[in-house]
Amino acid sequence: DTMRRVVRQSKFRHVFGQAVKNDQCYDDIRVSRVTWDSSFCAVNPRFVAIIVDASGGGAFLVLPLHKTGRIDKSYPTVCGHTGPVLDIDWCPHNDQVIASGSEDCTVMVWQIPENGLTLSLTEPVVVLEGHSKRVGIVAWHPTARNVLLSAGCDNAIIIWNVGTGEALINLDDMHVDMIYNVSWNRNGSLICTASKDKKVRVIDPRKQEIVAEKEKTHEGARPMRAIFLADGNIFTTGFSRMSERQLALWNPKNMEEPIALHEMDTSNGVLLPFYDPDTNIIYLCGKGDSSIRYFEITDESPYVHYLNTFSSKEPQRGMGFMPKRGLDVNKCEIARFFKLHERKCEPIIMTVPRKSDLFQDDLYPDTAGPEAALEAEEWFEGKNADPLLISLKHGYIPGKNRDLKVVKKNILDNKPAGNKKSDLINAPKKAADASNSQNDAKLDEILKELKSIKDTISNQDERISKLEQQMAKIAD
Repeated sequence: DTMRRVVRQSKFRHVFGQAVKNDQCYDDIRVSRVTWDSSFCAVNPRFVAIIVDASGGGAFLVLPLHKTGRIDKSYPTVCGHTGPVLDIDWCPHNDQVIASGSEDCTVMVWQIPENGLTLSLTEPVVVLEGHSKRVGIVAWHPTARNVLLSAGCDNAIIIWNVGTGEALINLDDMHVDMIYNVSWNRNGSLICTASKDKKVRVIDPRKQEIVAEKEKTHEGARPMRAIFLADGNIFTTGFSRMSERQLALWNPKNMEEPIALHEMDTSNGVLLPFYDPDTNIIYLCGKGDSSIRYFEITDESPYVHYLNTFSSKEPQRGMGFMPKRGLDVNKCEIARFFKLHERKCEPIIMTVPRKSDLFQDDLYPDTAGPEAALEAEEWFEGKNADPLLISLKHGYIPGKNRDLKVVKKNILDNKPAGNKKSDLINAPKKAADASNSQNDAKLDEILKELKSIKDTISNQDERISKLEQQMAKIAD
């Protein structure tokens, strides 16, 4: 009650949630029935992706945001996995690239065409193989390009350089039990994990060491979640010994006692936390709940302040959370959820009503943009960088994304060669490098020529249609 009694000054005390009208939903979707506690949905400013039921393999839908209404049964899917898809995540630095983890023990990275799919996609850009059991978690690095983390039921976490298709870090001896979730911190220098052994661990992945851990973060046996906040603290959800749902706030420098611990209710759905670092608001969506509760995190006691609850009639099967740059700043929209029902996906819009039509800069501080601050190699070598921020003052206009190219390294290049043999190995390698660069140059030439021919054709097409129009006018 103390959380609610004191009326605090906060611009987020009146956050107003509203589900969109029926014609703005995505209908007739067979949402996956897999028993796995991921959110089943991932969104960005261009697309919404939803894991669906698929016979004989695993598939997910990718719909352009504007493609609302009834989705045809024959609508193309992304369907290269041989087992059900368990988790999907859009790349933060390329709105056309999405990663998926599956029961078939692989991670696949896909390039979605700019205007969405016209045919089903079966060929990923790259298949990442390294897990020995199903892969339930995929999470892109927040600031380094092409760095992807995956965690599997083999209790291993692998960090990949997607640009070369290599596993560069394998943390396979840190977890003795199932990993429930993994979260990067703001600059991607640390990860925190919640595991079935009731521990929360803070890990430095490049040094491959556990920096901090807390046993029995929540006493209950049901699944927990742990996420990093912008200030470096950790927010967890879990269950008490009496099976009450709890939320807690921790300082990783001293994990003895939580900064704050609150009991919520006795429902048994796992609470999925969605965090907005710009406003410091956490939204909790319980799987199987029909509500979204939200809290503001501040520096003053009780630290986690209950704001409000958005309630609806239908329970949620999963939830997507739009990045800030995909929101409508003119409507003072501070969050947008994509709630999965059994057969549809329903956007829910959270706004802070304001009388003025002007840009509300207090609601929209500069936010993480789509540019990567580091290349994969720089991060693996030990560099850190905060996200590159952009202003939303004039709204966000998606730019052109570059295609994801995967250059597989030659395995011979990595093996240390013994004494004089090295020269023998390197000679063909140099020749190969030379011929490779020649091939690349040739390829560029061909691509340029193709492009110019395509441009000419489209110009001619326009000219033809104009002439046809003129003819039609004369005939009339």
